[in-house]
Amino acid sequence: MSTRFSLFLLGLLFLLLSTCNKSLQDLSAKKPANNIILLIGDGMGLTQVSTAYYYGEQTPSFSTFKYIGLHQNEPTDKKITDSASGATAFSTGYKSYNAAIGVDQDTIARETILEWAAKNSKSTGLVATSSITHATPASFFAHVANRNFHEEIAADFIKAPVDFAAGGGYRYFNQRADEQNLLTRLEDQGVKVDTNALREDLVFGTRYAFLLGPDSLHSIRGGRGDFLPSATRTALNYLNQDKDGFFLMVEGSQIDWAGHNNDAEYLIDEVLDFDKAVAVALDFAKKEGNTLVIVTADHETGGLSLSSQKVFGVSDYGIINPTFSTGGHSASLIPVFAYGPGAEQFMGIYQNNDIFTKMMNCFSK
Repeated sequence: MSTRFSLFLLGLLFLLLSTCNKSLQDLSAKKPANNIILLIGDGMGLTQVSTAYYYGEQTPSFSTFKYIGLHQNEPTDKKITDSASGATAFSTGYKSYNAAIGVDQDTIARETILEWAAKNSKSTGLVATSSITHATPASFFAHVANRNFHEEIAADFIKAPVDFAAGGGYRYFNQRADEQNLLTRLEDQGVKVDTNALREDLVFGTRYAFLLGPDSLHSIRGGRGDFLPSATRTALNYLNQDKDGFFLMVEGSQIDWAGHNNDAEYLIDEVLDFDKAVAVALDFAKKEGNTLVIVTADHETGGLSLSSQKVFGVSDYGIINPTFSTGGHSASLIPVFAYGPGAEQFMGIYQNNDIFTKMMNCFSK
């Protein structure tokens, strides 16, 4: 065999191997996600995200994401969304009116991604620093006309296929106007209910509801501690035992409340705490390789600006002075960060209900 012919064969072999390797890489890139973790920083616009870079001691978890987009969150009845219609758009793929929980603009109940996951043999979880009946978590399991119907939402929770829940709100279950004790009903269904503390020794196949306050949980300054990252880690360790996969929604609820209060210190504490939960989710996704992580918000709250401090009427560009323009929400486009299988689909600018479609496109069937 001539040297020239041998070199030709080696070159051909290299080309074939390169083509095969690229095909395998393309196949791997298109592999669906077995698990999806959706983290929602309620009220967290781009400026709120920016606070993690100026006030945190470490590089924020947001820097890990290579795929970043923006969503527009206008509801059907107003120009500016509330948390209920915003979360309903994420959970069902339908835009709706402000205050809608898991229903479309005609108040027709629409299947949520959590309900779809359960129907398709996947485990499900919810974590929030609010009541579990609050607008964002409620939109993933309940179907009621108004977010303020907390007792109706709690009744829907009894019927919902939620395997792991951690948040507050037990008073809507056992201190009700109808005098029913829904915590007892949950226990009768085999759900382990704890109103005292988060536990880690969980048995897969048993459902858990950690309702650790009568309504919302404390703020970071109020003594909540590391509940949010800890509950996220506990949920992931539990849900990951399901070979069919899982869906988990984690909400940093009180970023929004700090914005409503125009309280910068409160807001920064809550953003940094939320970033710790994002880090837990990313660490899990990097280790497992089959998990899509999405981080976004329903809307921006407070019209936050990281302004320069004025000293004697002159701007000092060495000092940041967080300022607010409203005690309500704003119409700002909201950042979307994605990591894992299908993450590239979240680039660009799109409507908030498109996030549902993108998640469904990425989920293993």
